[in-house]
Amino acid sequence: MVTFEVTDMTCGHCVQAINKAVHAVDHGAKVQIDLATHQVRIESTGADAASLASAIGEAGYTPVALTAAASLPAAAARRGGCCG
Repeated sequence: MVTFEVTDMTCGHCVQAINKAVHAVDHGAKVQIDLATHQVRIESTGADAASLASAIGEAGYTPVALTAAASLPAAAARRGGCCG
């Protein structure tokens, strides 16, 4: 399981775009997206974290890998995405 913080994910369209990007590199991945916390959790069936991050980046977003113990930054700048 890999978790990314994607602060420039701001709406349902962003969620769909990220979901589509992840599935383009890993068709069988299980993707959980929490728009409120800007977190994308991916249980991959074969793609590594770098490939997943690259796919999200190519879709126009800025993924930041989080460790299990990492907490969200207090204030993160929003860039890119479809609404920001």
